[in-house]
Amino acid sequence: MCGIAGIMTRSGAPPDDAVLRALSAALAHRGPDGQGRVISGATGLAQTRLAIIDLETGDQPLFASQNTGKQEARTGLGGAGVSPGTSRARTGTEKAALIANGEIYNYVELKLDMGRVEFQTGSDCEPPLHLYLRHGLDFTRHLRGMYAIAICDPAEDSLVLARDPFGIKPLYYAETAEGLVFASEPQALFRAGLVKPVLRPEARNELLQLQFTTGAATVFEGVRRLLPGETVQVRGGRITDRLSRKALPEGGPIEISPSAALQRLDEVLSDSVNIHQRSDVPYGMFLSGGIDSSALLAMMSRLNERPVRAFTAGFSGTHVADERGQARAVAEATGAEHTEVEFSEDDFWALLPQIAAVMDDPAADYAALPTYKLAAAAKEAGLKVVLTGEGGDEMFGGYGRYRRVRRSRLLGGRPMRERGVFDGLGVLRDEPAGWRDGFARSEEDAARGGRTKLQAAQAADCADWLPHDLLAKLDRCLMAHGVEGRVPFLDLKVAEFALRLPDRLKVRRGQGKWLLRKWLQTVLPAARPFARKRGFTVPVGEWIGGRGRELGPLVASQPGIEEICLPNAVEDLFAAAGSGSGQRAGRAAWGLLFHALWHRRHIEGQEAQGGVFDVLGEKG
Repeated sequence: MCGIAGIMTRSGAPPDDAVLRALSAALAHRGPDGQGRVISGATGLAQTRLAIIDLETGDQPLFASQNTGKQEARTGLGGAGVSPGTSRARTGTEKAALIANGEIYNYVELKLDMGRVEFQTGSDCEPPLHLYLRHGLDFTRHLRGMYAIAICDPAEDSLVLARDPFGIKPLYYAETAEGLVFASEPQALFRAGLVKPVLRPEARNELLQLQFTTGAATVFEGVRRLLPGETVQVRGGRITDRLSRKALPEGGPIEISPSAALQRLDEVLSDSVNIHQRSDVPYGMFLSGGIDSSALLAMMSRLNERPVRAFTAGFSGTHVADERGQARAVAEATGAEHTEVEFSEDDFWALLPQIAAVMDDPAADYAALPTYKLAAAAKEAGLKVVLTGEGGDEMFGGYGRYRRVRRSRLLGGRPMRERGVFDGLGVLRDEPAGWRDGFARSEEDAARGGRTKLQAAQAADCADWLPHDLLAKLDRCLMAHGVEGRVPFLDLKVAEFALRLPDRLKVRRGQGKWLLRKWLQTVLPAARPFARKRGFTVPVGEWIGGRGRELGPLVASQPGIEEICLPNAVEDLFAAAGSGSGQRAGRAAWGLLFHALWHRRHIEGQEAQGGVFDVLGEKG
């Protein structure tokens, strides 16, 4: 798990090593264990390393060449002779060079399959380089894992960028007058002076109404995401070829009996969790007490000889459900080593500016709040890796919106995200136009190929909501603390099985994830999987409402808010956020507060010093 960045110039001149150093410095939090760089012709690569697998010889860049059928590889930083934190640039190599952010979980099997290759490291990222030399741009079809990969190929005078099919690991690029630049986070491009942070109004409208943005174009002018599953080839500083690998299978449901489906679920979940635990450092998991994380804990407990280390966040003294009691019961039933983390109102006011600062590709997801503090707790406990339950709802049909989309209008059905957060509130100066267009395109694409309405809804969420909200939140909040997040539900073999389950094995009697619940009822009854539970939420509206009259004028006066909102309406919104009927007001107020803090850091360039009131009270 790392941070990666690089440049390919249009002129053919070597990139400036000082710029590569600046990119590395901006990504240092993602890789505190070492740095590596290489300049080869017009291409420069930079990587910061969080050492998880092959601690001794796994430094990057990795190099390889293909000579008369025999391939060789070696690390670019001298292997075991280089201590953590060391940085050494290499220039002039004619070998292909790879840097990667992620984990290739099937690297053991790949090495066995590639019999003649003499692997020089134990790194999970060495096989992809040899696969590229054999298969070209199609090399990712052999990979099972989460990754963003960059390969410099002097023989082809090209740069290759690739991202995993679910978009678990991020990668951003910009095509500038000087050439193509890329990085794990947009902020690195800004800090290195390669791109200026200019806000796109269309994406801002999406962010306000959806609380995330869709598609390849980010909220910043000229900065684009490499989409999930994409591989691109760059020549002369321009993208010349593009391939795509889908995460989800095509076609409608495949008939299977409940008993056979339960057996198959056990097999695919065991397989996925097992390979997601491959690590040379200690690991644990985040336990919410819900279905997904409880299923994950049940399987981890089966596969591990030692007690699983589980971390749960909770909120005391609020009106939202505190899941620590249920999580505690599940942890006790499995013998897990359980750590409970309190996220308080004081944490909210103190940590929110830091969280907005790490979310450079913004998603106004309040689940980032406990995630950020859980990551800090995991790091403090000495862990570098945690497994989490993201993707369980998308794979097994858990969200209420999936059930609504199946019903007719007469029976209360409606499309997903039909209404924006600010619709009808009278807060914005102008009604946002086209804010749902990007998600509508994903819905249209997802409905093809004979899928049911439920399958199409799942696929639409996997195209945008999952990579651009849930996974972006997980990546930034964990990597800010140098912790890697792994998501066993988002595995190609799990998806191949789960998406094509019959609808009746996903939704029954008004509950989603029926098959996963049924399995959990058998293996871990303490999870009470069929009990009615309140959905996970964070009491942001309650906290904002408690100080709404004080906070409203401050938010209304922020440059990022003044240009889009009516000041008096903003103050009224914050004043109403804490009232009994103010649920919509609370959600909208949260969105404006997040946007104000995000805009201050990433557009205005102000450092996040102090708590919410400190940051908003500072003069720009």
